[in-house]
Amino acid sequence: MNEKLGAVINRPTKFLETFENPNPERNYHIRIDTPEFTCLCPKTGQPDFAEIKLDYVPDQQCVELKSLKLYYWSFRDEGHFHEKVTNMIANDLITLLAPRYLKIQAVFNVRGGLYTTIEVEHGHP
Repeated sequence: MNEKLGAVINRPTKFLETFENPNPERNYHIRIDTPEFTCLCPKTGQPDFAEIKLDYVPDQQCVELKSLKLYYWSFRDEGHFHEKVTNMIANDLITLLAPRYLKIQAVFNVRGGLYTTIEVEHGHP
C-alpha cells in the first residue's frame, strides 16, 4: 500500500461523499454519533469539544461515514460559535442529501460553568 496515498486520503476536508440509498421506498432513520468533535472558540481561540448527534431519514442519498469523519475534522482549527458551526453542518448535509428529515444535536462540553446544546431540525420525522 502506498503510505503517501493513505496520508492524503486521511486529511480533513469539506468534501462529503454520498452513496445511493439502498431502500428509498422506505422511511428509516440513520443515527450517527460523533463524540469527539472540536472547533475553536472565536473569542478565546481555546478548543471547544462537543458530541455531534446526527439523525436523518434519507431520500435518494446517504452520507458516506469516512467522508463525514474527515468533514467534521476540518472544523478543528476553525473558530466558530456553537450556533454557527451546528447550522453550517446542517446546511451542508441538507444541501448534499436533500433528506426527508434531518436533526443535528451538538452537545458542547462545559465552558465557564455553562453547557450548551444546539439542535437544528429540517423536515418532518
